[in-house]
Amino acid sequence: MTLAIVKSRALCGFEAPAVTVEVHAGGGLPGLTIVGLPEAEVREAKDRVRAALQTTGFDFPARKLTINLAPADLPKESARLDLPMALGILAASGQLPIEVLQRFEFAGELSLSGQIRPVKGALALALGFIRQRATDDILVLPEASAKEAQLIADLPVYAVTSMAEVVAALTGRQPWRKPDPLPTPALSNTCPDLADVKGQPQARRALEIAAAGGHHLLMCGPPGTGKSMLAQRLPGLLPDLPRSDAIESAAMLSLAGLFHAEQFGRPAYRAPHHSASLAALVGGGNPPQPGEASLAHQGVLFLDEFPEFDRRALESLREPIETGLISVARAGRRADYPARFQLVAAMNPCPCGYWGHPRLACRCNPQAIERYRQKISGPLADRLDLQIEVPALDEHALLGSPPGESSALVAERVLAARQRALARQHCVNAQLPPANLEAAVRALPAAVQRLKTIGGRLGWSARALHRCLRVARTIADLQDAEQVSEVHVTEAAQYRRVLLPATPAPGTAGSPRLS
Repeated sequence: MTLAIVKSRALCGFEAPAVTVEVHAGGGLPGLTIVGLPEAEVREAKDRVRAALQTTGFDFPARKLTINLAPADLPKESARLDLPMALGILAASGQLPIEVLQRFEFAGELSLSGQIRPVKGALALALGFIRQRATDDILVLPEASAKEAQLIADLPVYAVTSMAEVVAALTGRQPWRKPDPLPTPALSNTCPDLADVKGQPQARRALEIAAAGGHHLLMCGPPGTGKSMLAQRLPGLLPDLPRSDAIESAAMLSLAGLFHAEQFGRPAYRAPHHSASLAALVGGGNPPQPGEASLAHQGVLFLDEFPEFDRRALESLREPIETGLISVARAGRRADYPARFQLVAAMNPCPCGYWGHPRLACRCNPQAIERYRQKISGPLADRLDLQIEVPALDEHALLGSPPGESSALVAERVLAARQRALARQHCVNAQLPPANLEAAVRALPAAVQRLKTIGGRLGWSARALHRCLRVARTIADLQDAEQVSEVHVTEAAQYRRVLLPATPAPGTAGSPRLS
């Protein structure tokens, strides 16, 4: 009787706990049993492993084989355990020295021909490995997965393409291979240009403020006024991510198999359809999977037709907006995913879309408009820093206007404003903690008094006051001002006019402007 031990990793949300694959070859009727809470993909590995070993030229032992995946109380899913199980069988049957496996961790899916296919979540596996590794352990991954994993600096990783190559390297018949370097990211000209948007000076200004401070943005206006165009151009205004944030973002996309090397370092952009379910938006399933909010980590989450989303799905965004984290709890399982996204939403002013249009008549009654807007709750609206109207343009403004500023010019101002904020408080203004708010904002007494007057008149909550103050700090940073003045506060307050507590009746001029 022989026992072989191979090291690997599972995925539990964003974490990658260590898994020990124990293979025991003993007497009894020939067969293969896998224990340790294996999911369907892992249970099916017995057929893949048998065929892969035989087609590669190894013997599948005619003995009673028992594979234990420890710890036994951790559910194991995906085919990434195929390779460690196959190596354990070879070692337990005497076809591979047991001691050569001690310094390595393996992950990979086997094809019936013995080729090793890439696995999802390679970056998350690598992050877990680098945090918990022993001094001289080395990670062995499929070629494509190893390319992803090497984005982590100083990660000891080898790339393999077949079962035969792994065994040859373990026995010293050929050297291990380092993965080929990823192609240099081509980040220029990948986002639409802001110059394509004609008119809409207030919306362009709000978009610049949102990019500079990381603020959440809601745009309200009739169909065809450019709301989606503006949202699609926001990623082009954002600076490249710091390397640690870029790796977190890439790791989340890797969990879903959506990572593209050429976009490494750029903020993610996710735009789910309004029919998306709660699980699709914030994560769920069994085993739990990340949702669109987590896939947009360190990037932009664009929700078009905002009130048409399921109300429960929208309300589930309130917690990650505040904490930057989503916890998906299921019976016996819990998974935590980072979700520090910038929310951009677009909506029509009413169900038909033409309330307040200068030329087209609205067909909705006041009750229908009220029901439509009440789909967005007060607590959720309170968390949207910028709320702007995007009015309809006439044909002269649309066809006769010269091109606006390009994304490159606006991005320069955004980068300068962000650098000022980071030098002052080490985070963007939207993420300023309440304890540091007053010290970082540096508001003049007149600005504070102006904010009190506006907040009292409109019945703002404490959260709304703080968010308005953060927006004013961003406006000041764009103007390279050391202190927040009354002018900055007044402009910031003008961007919270769409979702006021009371909806104006049809035919009125809309939400009141602030003088």
